[in-house]
Amino acid sequence: MAADKRGEFEDQVVLVTGAASGIGRAVALMLHERGARVVAEDKNPMVEALARPGLIPLVADITLDGAAQKAVATAIAHFGRLDILVNNAGIIINKRVVDMTRDDWDRIQAVNVTAAFLHAREAVHAMIPNRKGAIVNIASYAAYQAFPTIAAYAASKGALAQLTRALALEAIDHGIRVNAVGSGDVVTNILNDVVEDGPDFLARHGEKTPIKRAAQPEEIAEVVAFLASDRASYIVGSVVMADGGMSVPAGA
Repeated sequence: MAADKRGEFEDQVVLVTGAASGIGRAVALMLHERGARVVAEDKNPMVEALARPGLIPLVADITLDGAAQKAVATAIAHFGRLDILVNNAGIIINKRVVDMTRDDWDRIQAVNVTAAFLHAREAVHAMIPNRKGAIVNIASYAAYQAFPTIAAYAASKGALAQLTRALALEAIDHGIRVNAVGSGDVVTNILNDVVEDGPDFLARHGEKTPIKRAAQPEEIAEVVAFLASDRASYIVGSVVMADGGMSVPAGA
C-alpha cells in the first residue's frame, strides 16, 4: 500500500454490504487499512472473520425490512456517524427468460437493486446533517451490455446504474456524491451457485476482454476507494467502467 494513502480515510466511517468475500471483503479491508472505521455487512457468517479493532462485522440479510436501518444504526452506535456507503452485495442467476420463475426474478432484484436503494436511503438520511458523504454502488458492464441467460442480472445492474444517476442529482445539494463502478469479470465466488468452479469460470471468461484477463477484487476496490475519496470530489453520478475494455465497442 502506498504510504500516501495510509491515512486517506482517517476518521471516516464506512458501511460495506456483501463484505464476506470478493470485492466487498477487499473494499472493507482496504479502507480499514487506510484509516477508516468499517461496518462489514453480509448474510454469510464468514463475515465475522473480519472482526478487528475498528472493523465491526454485521451478519444480516440485506433484503429484509429493517436491515438497512440496523446497518446504519450500527455504524452510528459504534463510530458516531456514517461517511461512506459501498453497495456491493450482488447475486446472479443464469436462466433464459422463458425458464425463469417470478421468484428467480424477484430474488435478483431484491439483492441487487432494492437492498441498494434501502441502504442508500438510510445512508443519505445519516449523511445529510454532516453535509458530506459518498455512496459507491457496484454496477457492471451488464448495465449496458447483455447476452443470453443474464436478463435478470442485466436488468438489475441497469436499474442500479440509473438509481446511481438519479440519486446523485438529489444528494449533491447535501454535499453527498453518488457514483458507481461498472465492474467487469472479477475472480470472486458470485457464480459458485451457478457453475462448478465460479472463480475459474470468471478467470477464463475474463480472457475474452481486450485486456485478456479477469480482475482481482483488490483492483475494483482501488476504484471504489478513489470514488469514495476526496480525490474524486468532482465526480458526481458517474458509472466508472473498470471492465478490462469489455464495454468498448469493437472496431469494424
